[in-house]
Amino acid sequence: MATQNIEELLRAQDDFLKSSAEASVTERIHKLKKLKATLKTQEQNIIEAVYKDFQKPEFEVLTTELFVVYKELNLFIKSIQKWSKPTSVSSDWLNFPSSDKIYHVPWGKVLIIAPWNYPFQLAITPLIGAIACGNTVVLKPSEHAPHTAEVLETIISNVFEESQAKVIQGDVEIAKRLLEQKWDYVFFTGSVPVGRIVSQQIAKHMTPHTLELGGKNPCIVDATANIDIAAKRIVWGKFLNAGQTCIAPDYLLIHDDVRAEFQDRLIATLKTFYVDKAFKDYTRLIHRAHFDRLTSMLNNERILYGGQSDSEENLLAPTLVDAPNFSSPLMQEEIFGPILPLYSYTNFDDLQATIEAFDKPLSLYVFTEDKAFSERVIQQFNFGGGVINDTIVHFVNDKLPFGGVGASGLGSYHGKASFDTFTRKKAMVHRKTWLDIPIKYPPYTRVNLFKFFLNLFR
Repeated sequence: MATQNIEELLRAQDDFLKSSAEASVTERIHKLKKLKATLKTQEQNIIEAVYKDFQKPEFEVLTTELFVVYKELNLFIKSIQKWSKPTSVSSDWLNFPSSDKIYHVPWGKVLIIAPWNYPFQLAITPLIGAIACGNTVVLKPSEHAPHTAEVLETIISNVFEESQAKVIQGDVEIAKRLLEQKWDYVFFTGSVPVGRIVSQQIAKHMTPHTLELGGKNPCIVDATANIDIAAKRIVWGKFLNAGQTCIAPDYLLIHDDVRAEFQDRLIATLKTFYVDKAFKDYTRLIHRAHFDRLTSMLNNERILYGGQSDSEENLLAPTLVDAPNFSSPLMQEEIFGPILPLYSYTNFDDLQATIEAFDKPLSLYVFTEDKAFSERVIQQFNFGGGVINDTIVHFVNDKLPFGGVGASGLGSYHGKASFDTFTRKKAMVHRKTWLDIPIKYPPYTRVNLFKFFLNLFR
C-alpha cells in the first residue's frame, strides 16, 4: 500500500472517530457479535490457512487460535457496557461541593502489528479490545503467514468499514511506512530486537504503546516436584507449536537430586507424545531461514535426545540439549523453537546466578510441592507472569493481565486488562455553584487562615 493511500485511510479513520464520538457501546457490541458470527462461518478456512502456513495441527488451531479468540469476544460482548460506564470517585474536600468521575475514552487510531507464530489469535485478540473500546484499527499481519493474513483480511473487510478497521498486508517496508505515521496508540507483538526498533520509531511522535515481546523463560524443577506430571506439562508447553511460543520454557533448571530421573522421564514422555514418525501432530517451523537458524544452534552441542531435521519440510524434531555454555548461540537469545537446554542446580544461589544472568523473562515456571520454595521464587525474580506446576496456562485466564517486564515487554492485555490498555482515563470534576468559598481568590487577605489548614497536612 502506497504511503499516500495509508494517509488517506487514516484521514478516513479520523472522520469516523469524529462522527462516532457519541456512538453507543451498543453499536460496538453489534459489531463484535457480527465478528463472532463471521468467525464461525470462516472456521474451516482459518484452520486450513494456518495449516498451509506451517502445518499446525487442527487441534492446536482450535485450542490456541480459535478458543482464545471466542473467549475474548464473549467476555467483551458481556462486559463492555459495564466497563465503559464512568467511574465515580470521592471528591477532594478542597473542591467541595463537587462530584468527580473517571471517564474511559478510546485513544483513537490504533495500529496493531501481529506476529506469525499464532498468526490468527495474536492478530484478532488485540483488535477485539481496541474495537470494543471505540478505537479504529489498522491491522498489519505477518507476511510470514500469508494464508492466514488473507483470511484475516477477508474477515475484517466483511465485518467492518475500512474507516473503522482495515487489514494492510505487506513486508517490512510496509511496516516501516505504517510506523512513520502518527498514531494514537500502537500495539506490537514480536521479537525483542524488532520491539526495540518499533519503540524507537514511535517515540518520534511520543505515541503510547504496548510491546508484547519474549525472553529466556526459565523453568525450575525442584527436588520435591511430581516427576511424571512435570515431564508431561513441560514437554507439552515447550513443544506446542514446535516451541514457537513466546511464553514457552526456554531452558530447564533441574535439582541435582532428580536430574537423572527427570531427564529419563522427559525422554520417555517425548517418545509417548510423538510416536508418529511423520510428526502428524507437530507443527513445522515457519520458514527456511528460521529452520537454518535453529539447526545451526545445535552445532557443537551435546544432544541428549532428538535433533532430527528435514529442510524440505522445515521440520526440527523435539530436541533436548545438555547444559550449553552461556556464550553458546542457544543461550545468547530466545530460542523460539523446539530445542530445550537442561541444566542442573544445587541450591537457590545457583538458580539466582543463572536466571539473573539474563534479561527479565516474559514467563517463569516452577515445579515443586514446597510452598515456601515457590513463594521465594515468586518474590525473588522479576518476570511478567508464570505458573506453579504447569507451563503457559496463565495465558488463557482472561482475568489475569498478560504482559512482560523490562526487555520482555511493556504493558498488558487480555480481558479487563485489554479494556484498560485500549482506553485512557479522563478525569472530570463537576463543581457545584450553590456554594463558592472565596478564600482562593485575590486579594490574598486570608493567608493565616490557609496556614491553619496547611498545618493539618504537615
